[in-house]
Amino acid sequence: MLTCSVVGATSFTGNELIRILVRHPHVKIGFLTTRSEEHVYARDLVPQLGKANDLVIEKFNFRKVAKHSDVVFLTLPHTLAMGIGGDFYDEGKIVIDLSADFRLERSAVYEEWYHEKHKRKDLLKHAVYGLPEVYREPLKKTNLIANPGCYPTGALLGLHPLIKNDLIKRDSIVIDSKSGVSGAGKKLSLGTQFCEVDENFGAYKVNHHQHAPEIEQTLSNVAGEKVRITFVPHLLPVNRGILSTIYVKRKTGVKKDTLVKAFKTSYAAEPFVRFLGLDRFPTLHQVQHTNFCDIGMTANDKTDQVIVITAIDNLLKGASGQAVQNMNVRLGFPEEAGLMG
Repeated sequence: MLTCSVVGATSFTGNELIRILVRHPHVKIGFLTTRSEEHVYARDLVPQLGKANDLVIEKFNFRKVAKHSDVVFLTLPHTLAMGIGGDFYDEGKIVIDLSADFRLERSAVYEEWYHEKHKRKDLLKHAVYGLPEVYREPLKKTNLIANPGCYPTGALLGLHPLIKNDLIKRDSIVIDSKSGVSGAGKKLSLGTQFCEVDENFGAYKVNHHQHAPEIEQTLSNVAGEKVRITFVPHLLPVNRGILSTIYVKRKTGVKKDTLVKAFKTSYAAEPFVRFLGLDRFPTLHQVQHTNFCDIGMTANDKTDQVIVITAIDNLLKGASGQAVQNMNVRLGFPEEAGLMG
C-alpha cells in the first residue's frame, strides 16, 4: 500500500484530501503538515473522521515527509509551492500540486499573472496538466501533476468537445462563472467576510483573473492555434460550487444533433462527467460534495448561439477530488477509488 502525505493540510482543500484519502482502499496517509508550530488533530477540522481518529497535522518537516511518502499533495499558496514541489520531485516523489505554480507552460506567462519569478522553470516541461478527460495518457507517465484551477475545470469540460471537433467559432467564447466563497480559501479578506458576502452578488477581477491564461492555454493546445476568451468570475453567497454559463457561436451548418453527439462521444465513458443532454441544465445541488461535472447545452436556431452550462464542486472536481482522480490515473488504480459513496 502506497503512502500519501498532504502538505498544507489545514486548508479547505487539505481537509477534503484527508477525508478522501482516509477511506481510499489503495493508499494510506503518511504525514499531514502545516506551516504552524501548533499540532492539530485532523478530526477537529474533519469531523467525519470520528472521535477516535488519531491523525495529527504537524509542523512541516521536508526530510521526514520525503523519507516516508510515495505521493505528496501540495495545497500551498501560489508562488510557495514551486520550491517545495520541486524539491519533492527531485527526490523522486510523485507530486500533485493544487496551486498554479506548474500549470502554465511558459514561465513568462506565469510571472506576468502571478507577479513572481518562477524558481523552478526547469520543471515546467515535465509537468502535466491534471485534467484527466483531456490528458489521461500523459498523466500515466509523469511525476509532476499540475492540478487545474476550479474555474478552468468546469469551463474546459464544457468547451473541450466543441473545440476538439471544430464546431464553434473560436473567437466567440464568453465564460460567465459563479463560485462559492470557499474558492477563495481560508485567508481572511474583506471581500469574503460574512457581512460582505451574505445577500450579495458581484463580479470580481474582470479582465484580469489569473485563471484566464490557464483556460486559453488548454483550449489553444486542443485547437492547434491561439484561442482567446472573455472570462468573468462572480462570487456567490454560498459555501461551495461553481456554475459556469458559456456562450459561443456555432459554425455555419453545424446542427444541434452534431453538438449533442460531440458531448456524448467525448464523455460517455468518463466516470465523473455527466452530460444531461439538450435543454437540460445542472444546478449546484446536483454536484456539491461530489467529484462530478454536470453539463447541459442548448442552441438557438435563429442566431447560431450555443449556450453550455456546467456545474462542479470547487473543492472536489475543482481541487481535491480531481487531485485524487489524477493520483488514481497515475498509479493505475480504478479512477473512482476513494471518490464514490
